[in-house]
Amino acid sequence: MAYRNGNYSAFYVDEPFSESNLGAAATRDFNTYNMFRAWKGIDENFPFNDSHDKNYNVRDGSDWERTLKPRLHDRLRNSKNIILILSSVTHNSRALREEIDYGINVCGLPVIVVYPEFKEKEDIAKDNKITQKVKNMWEKLPIFRDSLYKVPTIHVPYKKDLIKNALNDSDFMVNTKGESKIYFFK
Repeated sequence: MAYRNGNYSAFYVDEPFSESNLGAAATRDFNTYNMFRAWKGIDENFPFNDSHDKNYNVRDGSDWERTLKPRLHDRLRNSKNIILILSSVTHNSRALREEIDYGINVCGLPVIVVYPEFKEKEDIAKDNKITQKVKNMWEKLPIFRDSLYKVPTIHVPYKKDLIKNALNDSDFMVNTKGESKIYFFK
């Protein structure tokens, strides 16, 4: 069995993607991913182990079937979970669909969904029910909506301490995952 210690971050950016492209840097989802990297840079104990650093990067214009998709699969196979960044700017891109489909339906990776626009637990769930705003975001990514019950999935507002708690929770790691259902912080 592969040593699966990475957190695979799945987020929307315009395609083709270039980290140096101002368009990517201006995308809320990509900025949230960069904040995880910054938190890790500031605090080595922040439990984010970036799967995107696990194999060499590719450049725009790389072939999807021969280069990009196999690279995504390799990173996902060596990850313990997926951090899905879901916001009002998220779109159903080819890469994001592939990451979620392969990560959940093939690798069985638990998902930690972070909502950059939600700051409080009550933005995610009220009276022990997921809010309609959250469900509306799931509609933007049908492969996620249709697969989220297959693995443990926790929904987290954009708060560092709650994200850290979710990253440390063994119920959301592939080798020790909990029951396949929806979770949120109460």
